Amino acid sequence: MGNSLKPQLAEAVKTAMRAKDTARLGTLRFLQAAVKQKEVDERRELSDADVTAIIEKQVKQRRESIAAFEQAGRTETAEQEKAELAVLQEFLPKAADPAEVEAAIADAIAQVNSQGVTGAPAMGKVMAILKTALAGRADMSAVSAQVKARLM
Repeated sequence: MGNSLKPQLAEAVKTAMRAKDTARLGTLRFLQAAVKQKEVDERRELSDADVTAIIEKQVKQRRESIAAFEQAGRTETAEQEKAELAVLQEFLPKAADPAEVEAAIADAIAQVNSQGVTGAPAMGKVMAILKTALAGRADMSAVSAQVKARLM
């Protein structure tokens, strides 16, 4: 897997600078800083999979923030978070369609059951398989809820 996400991110930062799009630029710089921090912490060059994991984490944080702000009636702040979420999602792979997610869940459960693991203990094993299969292409909290419903 080549490292195409980091140069793509750097190019997006330059484009946002030229366009004087401060909101977009702030989000992109924040993401770039998170990537750089992880590289410094681990003392290695990050792959696209690593960068995707960072973006997924940031997307999840934005979704949680949006829910919290909307619950608190802070619509303006929620809208800002939604804008940041949209920018981050541009760098994730194309989302998997529901049928593809269903097929991946069924396949992962079958795989784990064939190892003789069923019920609650299978949850972790199934999610580990799905995390690699659907990385960056599905909301893992929603997938987790689907798996739980199937296993329980």
